[in-house]
Amino acid sequence: MVRMAAARIMLTLLVFPAFGAAARAQAKAEFKTGVQNRTFAVDQTYDWRGAATHALTTTIWYPAESSSVEKPQWIGPPDSPLFNAGIAAPDAAIAKTPAKFPLIVISHGTGGSALSMAWMGTVLAAHGYIAAAVNHPGNNATEAYTPQGFSTWWERARDLSVVIDKMLADSTFGARIDSRRIGAAGFSLGGYTMVEIAGGTTDVPAYLAFCKSPRADAICKSPPEFPDLVEQFNKLRDSDAAFQAVLRHAGDSYRDRRVRAVFAMAPALGPAFTPAGLAKIAIPVDIVAGASDQNVPIASSARYFAAHIPGAKLVILPGGVAHYTFLDSCADAGHKRLALLCTDAAGVDRDAIHSQANDLALRFFAAHLE
Repeated sequence: MVRMAAARIMLTLLVFPAFGAAARAQAKAEFKTGVQNRTFAVDQTYDWRGAATHALTTTIWYPAESSSVEKPQWIGPPDSPLFNAGIAAPDAAIAKTPAKFPLIVISHGTGGSALSMAWMGTVLAAHGYIAAAVNHPGNNATEAYTPQGFSTWWERARDLSVVIDKMLADSTFGARIDSRRIGAAGFSLGGYTMVEIAGGTTDVPAYLAFCKSPRADAICKSPPEFPDLVEQFNKLRDSDAAFQAVLRHAGDSYRDRRVRAVFAMAPALGPAFTPAGLAKIAIPVDIVAGASDQNVPIASSARYFAAHIPGAKLVILPGGVAHYTFLDSCADAGHKRLALLCTDAAGVDRDAIHSQANDLALRFFAAHLE
């Protein structure tokens, strides 16, 4: 992963190859897409993980009135955008019918942001979902990264639960959400967050033991945007009382029983769960990962999760599908300045892959949020 300092935005997403039926879901869109932003204050004591912003900044995509005027949305400098974040109508009126919509809360990957999930959020909205993506404190690219934000992974599920609380109480959206139809989707570390919110319990000692064993793989290394993270984690664990106190709660359950189904893309940190910690999950889980993903090895994460989460379904996408293919599609400036993030393998059509990934998610949520 690469830090885009100028744009203060890092996108971390997953990759899906094209399936033949995918484009059909796009053609069935029923709504225009609206977009709004919220800065949700948290009343109770909260672990902000060293972040400068003590609020949960959230991007909301939703079904909008048919008269709404959608416009292209971009990430990066206005005169030289880096990524295409889909089309949406800012602050448009929410569609009048039906009376209520299902809610999907979305978790970005390590060092990413809510907008890094625009490729999915905009399409969910066009198909009748309210989609709310949060910036995880200390681990999002809109402000400085913190070692706590990158190390206290289990707190991310709490972020999503608070966003659900706030969305249900929101003056615009609350009355329009069907609280019986709530799901979640996440990529990479956001995929780990799906496992947590579904009821899996983290075991940090198991992760550390894996990383000291001959089985250790890329999931044990510091990410490029935080190259000394392993050292920082060890320092916090050994000498920081506040971090030690938080660490003692890593194995707590962060299950949110309002969430009825989760869609995990390239979920990370498989070694941080024991089989017993995954066996507790009792809701539908779909997992998608790319065969060429070098950032999150599928053997220790996606395949491991699928083998130990009861009833989980796994799709491994073949060929050149890799971690960065599921970033938002790149604008010209992105291709020129961010080749690592914007260059896909030969034969990989990023827009088509997005379409297929969205089709998989739409089918999954349609089946389980009835």
